[in-house]
Amino acid sequence: MRPSSAAALTLVAAAVGGAFVLVVASLAGWLHAGETKTVVVRASAPTAGDASAPVVAAKPLVGNGFQPAQIYRARSAGVVTVVSYFDDAGLPDARAGQGSGFVVSKNGLVLTSAHVITTAGQGTDKTTTARTVYVEFADGDRVTAHVVGADLFDDVGVLRVNASQHALDPVPLGNSSRVVVGQPVAAIGSPFGNVDSLSVGVVSAIRRSIPSLTSKYDLVDAIQTDAPINHGNSGGPLFDARGRVIGINAQIRSSGASTGGFEGVGFAVPIDSARRSLAQLVQTGGVKYAFVGIKTEDLTPALARKFGYAATRGALIDQVTDGSGAAKAGLEAGTRDEVYEGVGVTVGGDAIVAIAGIPVTNALDVVRIVTTKLVPGETAKFTIVRGRERRVVPVTLAAR
Repeated sequence: MRPSSAAALTLVAAAVGGAFVLVVASLAGWLHAGETKTVVVRASAPTAGDASAPVVAAKPLVGNGFQPAQIYRARSAGVVTVVSYFDDAGLPDARAGQGSGFVVSKNGLVLTSAHVITTAGQGTDKTTTARTVYVEFADGDRVTAHVVGADLFDDVGVLRVNASQHALDPVPLGNSSRVVVGQPVAAIGSPFGNVDSLSVGVVSAIRRSIPSLTSKYDLVDAIQTDAPINHGNSGGPLFDARGRVIGINAQIRSSGASTGGFEGVGFAVPIDSARRSLAQLVQTGGVKYAFVGIKTEDLTPALARKFGYAATRGALIDQVTDGSGAAKAGLEAGTRDEVYEGVGVTVGGDAIVAIAGIPVTNALDVVRIVTTKLVPGETAKFTIVRGRERRVVPVTLAAR
């Protein structure tokens, strides 16, 4: 694999405010989460007409310009503060986590981050769900929320509030696959407990692969933004210029010496991923992901020429998990470590060039295809290059 960057980077949980402990009496004393690990796998998107999919009444804002004040006026009522108690909420020293969320349906569904309503990523051996969760609206009114479920792989949490207890103003969900670098964005949330705060910026990068706060797998297709997000913004919406949610604010990245404040690099879970998680959590309370059982890295034209692969782009298989679908199908991992042009690489194994007929140009494509196009139990055709030979190998996927 490629050597890690010399600059020490720490992913700060809850850019965001999830599950960091604070004293209930004062809701102060923010604690910084430690180094965290890694998200991957997703499931199929809900089909048209799926009764479980939320019905959003709001429509995109008119106009082509970026008007943050208009976005705030139109959408802030649908953004909420989420307060999660992991002990008895009646105790004076009960632990509480604070984050953000947003209403997505008239029947009371609220999206947030999984690390806001669970202890995932907090260094505990067992992940627990908050015992009591409150949702506070922009007008200061607070209601009890029911935890529908949490997807730890994609760091997505779903709550439900009683629609009869407070008027609901759902926000529309956009399409994160259409996001482009440079487009303006607006984030609304509760950084450091300062509710209903607006910050603006641009999309700095797309399709980032970042360590997840709530699982050992990488989160792919994350949206990078320079819009300031801080502790307490976790779970809040990242809006495009038309007031549509394109991501859930989830992380900030800072140098190891930093106190964890914003340094211009924030990340949001893409809303397309969150939409799939939402549908499955509402249907079953859990999310299933396909699992191949391989670890891969990029095959580039230079590496292909140097090491004799009969393809210029693809994903080199570094490791194959014993007993996995990949192992049973006979996929072969690399046999030796090399360094070429200053880059470490494991060669001698198979290179994946397509899955289920979809071209694979790099390692992230493998994760993207398996998690968005395939389901557990399915047998998919992997097109591989083994040296100078091309083969099609059926692989039966397990559940992660």
